[in-house]
Amino acid sequence: MDPYAALRYKEFNIFLIVRFAMVFAWSMQFIVIEWQVYSLTKDPLSLGIIGLMEVIPAVSMALFAGHIVDQKEKRNLLVKCILGFSVISFGLFILSWPEIIAQTSTHTILYATYFLVFLGGIVRAFLGPTIFSLIALIVPKKIYPNAATWSSTTWQMASVLGPALAGFSISWMGVHWSMCLIFAFSVFALLALSQISKKPILNPKIGEPVFKSLKEGLNFVFKTKAVFGALTLDMVAVLFGGAVALLPIFAQDILHVGSEGFGVLRAAPAVGAALTMLGSTHFPLHKHAGKKLLFAVFAFGICIIVFGLSTYFWLSVAALFISGAVDGVSMIIRQTILQLKTPDHMRGRVASVNSMFVGSSNELGAFESGLTAKLMGTVAAVVFGGSMTLLIVGATAIASPSFRKLDLQKEVERHEMEG
Repeated sequence: MDPYAALRYKEFNIFLIVRFAMVFAWSMQFIVIEWQVYSLTKDPLSLGIIGLMEVIPAVSMALFAGHIVDQKEKRNLLVKCILGFSVISFGLFILSWPEIIAQTSTHTILYATYFLVFLGGIVRAFLGPTIFSLIALIVPKKIYPNAATWSSTTWQMASVLGPALAGFSISWMGVHWSMCLIFAFSVFALLALSQISKKPILNPKIGEPVFKSLKEGLNFVFKTKAVFGALTLDMVAVLFGGAVALLPIFAQDILHVGSEGFGVLRAAPAVGAALTMLGSTHFPLHKHAGKKLLFAVFAFGICIIVFGLSTYFWLSVAALFISGAVDGVSMIIRQTILQLKTPDHMRGRVASVNSMFVGSSNELGAFESGLTAKLMGTVAAVVFGGSMTLLIVGATAIASPSFRKLDLQKEVERHEMEG
């Protein structure tokens, strides 16, 4: 297949610009919030609470959001998601004003920040399913795998630059103006999205009762072994391997590298993942997908343990870089499985389950890391998480022989012929 097939569609290129701007802004905002909160509290549990405040609405509303996405026009729904994010980022910009911070108690600033993060979780519940569904309406079915790879690559590239710029911008212009830059990117995404036309609603069951719709989506996920296995494995790995939530502690108190070193550490895994994804456009991962996914998550756990034990900055960077590279393999295989096996009329609901399993596990992982760091210490918490990841991969490999044998090559070829 042409490795640039999806890029030959104008609207898909615009979609990638929109996705890049939003992921860049969102990842940068999360880093700036982490830095600000830890600077105010010096409490690792406060970092975990940030993740918890986002994951509560993201998980609790995910299935309902998937139902809405399958019932509504996708382009306009994405406009509303970006508008919601813009309001939140502007609120954080106002909240981080030096004069306001000087005249307001730390607890008030902290609780207001948590509240805005909570609202962001509501927006995110709709954003993921909307983006996943929109891709399938922009490109033909025969290039879904290629489009999924480029979309994931764009996500990772934005995840590289967002955290890296966050670290440098905190150093150069402070938290307040960093928040202003985040707001500007969300406005840019909104303007770019106006160049994509409205799309048809492919769901033949418009007006279907909510609970019946949700049951259909859940039944599909749990009965499709490849989808359920990929989501479960990735969820538990991210849940217990959420060491990145503790990076402010490593940067400030263990490695002593300041905000710029923090930006490098935060960007390292995304750099590794982006390089993996760019390579995968030329060297697809369809063959022996199950074995490759198991190996990738196992290697991820090893890297997390090395990072937790390291007291050398560049060894820590290398461990995070490799963890990102193998996580990129996991992400590509998971997205390919979802794109190939999900019917068009159920994409919103399946993507919402995906966000519950995988997307929200990042925030749950942040809470788990913050809590275990509070209970057993930062280094022990990271090593514990990596060790749990290894155990879960081993258990999955033993308990599910069919998943080990998963191969997507024939399915990819079938979609190419249908297209």
